[in-house]
Amino acid sequence: MKVYTQTSAAAGSHYRSSLRTCTDQHNSRPWLIQSVIGILAIALAGCSSVTPDDYQGKAPAFEPESFFNGYLTAHGVVKDFSGKAIRHFNADIMGCWSAGVGTLDEDFIFDDGEKQKRVWTLTPDGNQTYIGTAGDVVGEGLARWQGNAMFLDYTLRIALDDRTIDVKIDDRMYRVSENVVINESKMRKLGFGIGEILLTILRHPERPADCPS
Repeated sequence: MKVYTQTSAAAGSHYRSSLRTCTDQHNSRPWLIQSVIGILAIALAGCSSVTPDDYQGKAPAFEPESFFNGYLTAHGVVKDFSGKAIRHFNADIMGCWSAGVGTLDEDFIFDDGEKQKRVWTLTPDGNQTYIGTAGDVVGEGLARWQGNAMFLDYTLRIALDDRTIDVKIDDRMYRVSENVVINESKMRKLGFGIGEILLTILRHPERPADCPS
């Protein structure tokens, strides 16, 4: 989907200014700075990035071919870098599979009346891994699921009024029941967080699927 974002340059400048101020205030106490650095180093050493493997064995199993199959709807909000919700949307999705390859045909409508369309193709690429492609996705995205979670990383090309920008998207989806997935998407540009998308995806197995036979 196309989203409008705001630059995080001001946030980065504020962070750098705060860091300089903190350093100036404590430059007469180097032992304190060293202690803080040591504590942070120990804490960071004990941390690791969350991966789908952390959800191994959790139910219900995500199983993209099972969940993204048939008619679905999505309902969510777009937030800017400050956490403020700036748009909301609803979407109709049709998920179809053939020979293990999935097609997700998505039609979005935003609160201001804007309409967007995206068609994802999910192609198997090893154990519980898919290559994801779409018209406004740069190159290929990589999706992997384990347990009740699926993570999808890709670069989205967003059209602004006078140019386009490429934004890194980190999608994390969690199947919380047979027919419900919760999705959180983090957006980054040059390493800075510039916004996020929160949405709920609902399966509607009672509705007929309009898939090619």
